[in-house]
This record gives sequence, C-alpha cells and structure tokens, in this order.
Amino acid sequence: MRDRFLDRPTNQSEDYTVISFIVKRLMHGILAVVVLSLLVFIGVRTSGDPTTLMFQAGEPSKEEIAQIKEQLGLDKSYATQYFIFLRQLLKGDLGKSYYTNQKVSAMIGERLGATMILTLSAMLISFCISFPIGILSALKRGSLLDMFGQSFAIFGLSMPNFWLGIIFILLFAVNLRWLPPSGFESWEYIILPSLTLGLILSGILARLVRSSMLDTMNRQYIVTARAKGIAEWRVILLHGFRNALIPVVTYIGLQFGALLGGTVIIEKVFSWPGIGRMLVDAISQRDFPVIQGTVFFLAIVMVLTNFIVDVTYGFLDPRIRVT
Repeated sequence: MRDRFLDRPTNQSEDYTVISFIVKRLMHGILAVVVLSLLVFIGVRTSGDPTTLMFQAGEPSKEEIAQIKEQLGLDKSYATQYFIFLRQLLKGDLGKSYYTNQKVSAMIGERLGATMILTLSAMLISFCISFPIGILSALKRGSLLDMFGQSFAIFGLSMPNFWLGIIFILLFAVNLRWLPPSGFESWEYIILPSLTLGLILSGILARLVRSSMLDTMNRQYIVTARAKGIAEWRVILLHGFRNALIPVVTYIGLQFGALLGGTVIIEKVFSWPGIGRMLVDAISQRDFPVIQGTVFFLAIVMVLTNFIVDVTYGFLDPRIRVT
C-alpha cells in the first residue's frame, strides 16, 4: 500500500510535465503565427501600390486611384488595415482577391488538392529511394556502396530543384518525348515534378537515415539481440531501423509542412496548378489578400505540423519534455 501511495505523486508529476510540454509548444505556435501575420502584412505593402497595376492602358488619374483604394480599403492607415485583417482571420475569412473577387479560402481549396498530390507523391518517392540507400550505407560503412550513398546525399543537399526540373523537362519531355513537360491532366503529368522534389528530398533523408542507423546499430540492445541468435534481418529491421526512425520521422513531419509551401518554384516550372503557383501569380499582381491568406494558411499548416511532431517526439523520447 505504501508503495502505491508513493507512486501517485510521480504519476501526477509526469502528467503535469506532459501538459506543460504541450501547452508550451502550443503557445510557441500561436506566437509564431501572430508574428508571421504581422510580417506578411508589412511585407506585402512594401512591395508597391497594387492600384497602379490595375490599369492596363493609359495613365490613371488621381481620382481613379483614390476611388480604387477606397473600394479596396487601402485608403485607411496600416494599423487599421492590420486590425481589419486580424478581425477577418478570427472569423475564418481570408479576404477576397482584388482581381477575381473570389474568396481566398475558396481559391486555396481549389488548389490544395494538386499541391497535396505533388507533396505526397514526392515524399513517397523519397522514402523508396532514401531508406534502402541509408540503411545499406550504414551497414556497409566505408565500402563503395557507402561512398555512393554519401555522394547521393551531397547531390540532394546541393542541387537546386528548379535546375533539376528544367533538366528533366529537356531530357524526358523535349528530347525523348516520354512524358509531358507541364500541366496536370492525367497521372503522367505528376511524374516529372514529383521525381524532381523526391530526388532532392531523398538525398537529404538518406544522409539522416545513415547517421541514425550508425548510431542505433552500436547500441547494447543490438548486441544483445544478436547474442540471442535472432536473424540478422530481424535485428536490422525490427531493432535497428525501427529505433532509428525516431529522428527520421521528426524530419519527415517537418518536411511535409515545408513541401506544401516549398513547391512554389517547382509548380511554376512545371505549370502545376497548385498553391505555390497561385502565390507567385498573386505576388506579380500585388494581390494583397491572396498573398496574405495563402502565406497565413501555409504558416498554420507548418505550425500545426511542427506542433504534432514536437508532441509525438515528446512521447517517443520523454527527455524532450523537459526542454
């Protein structure tokens, strides 16, 4: 009975640590979103006056510019515009496009599916490439296979994705005519952009898998498993790779959020109808609501992804909760 009584403060202390860890990470995420909303608001307004781009021909008069600004609410002070922006956000309203008068949330919804397809297919390609290379490089340390794996990782770290995408278009679409160069009409159109992103990501991921496997395979429980006569493939996959996945999963979670907002250049190169291409077009038109709404949406996705990764990693490794 005394032992059970002594266990209670420990359990309560552990529960308090978990709740404190989650609340702390949540507050960090909210603060990051607020700061980012302010930076985006200021950044888009320092890019120039959008009303000057709304007149296709002729020099607009001051009266015409003043009228457009009044209609769009740009005649108000920056502080007033920012508070209106925050008030709309609290209502779930990201505003309307200056050019199409369409709700930004609806525009994001139309493009989100294409971006998700590109992101998930790129991550799937990276898994299929990086996991075997990383595991074999760690098991064959110092061999030619290991040298190839490290060279491939350096390739992924140093290769610009837009340059690789252009090379793929010239090779597979223009010269060999195996695949379509751009657009999104069938499954064939996804191969080149997803392969471009997947190769870049797999180089980085292969290096992380290798280093994590090298650290895991030297642990005492691996030696114990081998001493028990367990088959080598079970030792590698069930004991080594499974425990090596903890830092890898963390990186994958972060990359998922980064890819959703980081496919901007690739979507532009391949004319992919995703969120990134919409954002680039909005920047060129100085469409403030679309820029603000899209960046804010991507920021929310990134913060939520980081929050989920932090909480998950905190449960997998309790030592993280005290930091």
